Amino acid sequence: MRKPKRPAREPDVIPADQSAASLSDEELEVIERLKRVEGQVRGLLRMISEGEDCRAVVTQMSAARSALDRAAFLYLAAHMRDCLSRKAPDSSNPSVEEMMEMFVKLA
Repeated sequence: MRKPKRPAREPDVIPADQSAASLSDEELEVIERLKRVEGQVRGLLRMISEGEDCRAVVTQMSAARSALDRAAFLYLAAHMRDCLSRKAPDSSNPSVEEMMEMFVKLA
């Protein structure tokens, strides 16, 4: 059974030149997902140090990797949508080829 979705909260980790209000909903969601992955990794460290069963550790490693993959794809999708929605080309915007390279790196 899936856990109910927690309400979004202001992230603890925000670059010094940004406020939480300036982050998009997708960026806040990615930060929340990464915090959960961080918790999973801490749990993995504990499991290994306490000598947990190999199958349980590998299962949790797989879950953490999947969660990180989902966060990465969510972040990339939001970035792609943002870049493609801009009308004028911007030197800071990656080209379609660069975005495809990022996508393939994740796949």
